[in-house]
Amino acid sequence: MYGYLIDMDGVIYRGSQLIPGADRFIRDLRSANIPFMFLTNNSQRTRRDVATRLQRLGIDVEEEHVFTCAMATARFLARQKPGGTAFVIGEGGLLNALHTNGYSIVDKDPDYVVIGEGRTLNFEMAEAALGMILGGAKLIATNMDPNCPTQNGTRPGCGAIVAMLEAAAGVKAFSVGKPSPVMLRDARKELGLGTDQTIVIGDTMETDILGGVQLEFKTVLVLSGGTQREDLTHFGYRPDKIVESIADLNHAELTREFSLLETTEAEKPRAAHGRSTARTALPA
Repeated sequence: MYGYLIDMDGVIYRGSQLIPGADRFIRDLRSANIPFMFLTNNSQRTRRDVATRLQRLGIDVEEEHVFTCAMATARFLARQKPGGTAFVIGEGGLLNALHTNGYSIVDKDPDYVVIGEGRTLNFEMAEAALGMILGGAKLIATNMDPNCPTQNGTRPGCGAIVAMLEAAAGVKAFSVGKPSPVMLRDARKELGLGTDQTIVIGDTMETDILGGVQLEFKTVLVLSGGTQREDLTHFGYRPDKIVESIADLNHAELTREFSLLETTEAEKPRAAHGRSTARTALPA
């Protein structure tokens, strides 16, 4: 059985518009009881908020179908230092996730400085964060996306804020969101899937597809978002399948295709061994 880790912006919707066929694909998965989860590198909203947005677009989902980088970050920190403290540049989704996982939000002497999307960021906050990092707090990024698309254009993303603090403090942040294996592995485990049962669907080579390739998941690139077919020449890795949009995907067909691919890959070493044996048996 295969299951899915699915990006949203550029895959399910563009801006405030549903991508045609996305609702049908998700409806088919639910009808067949196929496990899936939406992944987002946006730490602003809680999983309930994200689910509500999808529902209003016509996607039949519950909050259990959503996994955010804020959730991944909070769970990671709770494993690293249970009951710890954090100074946060971020919004409700990140604060909620940290509280849910036993963390206290403080404004001095934190264990971690945690950076998410910060629409209210000011220089005073950045200066405070820098002082804490120089004082020994560890720098954690919910993701390293350099910018975020908005209805009015583009704004600096979490990665841009982190880059400023890295440069000022002379340290490197640990990033938890896509393409980090931390987030992708946690989401896979939450679905109860094995590595060879997991399919990542995304529109971005640098996050969705890279993360899937690194963890040996199956990967599907849709061209309805941030990547065009000609862009693939710039990357040293490729997705397993490329489609114009999620509307072109059918679970049954994809299962057959990837099962055949696995069988073919499994037979290659045996075939190579057979050829090696045959050559050895030839007379000198």
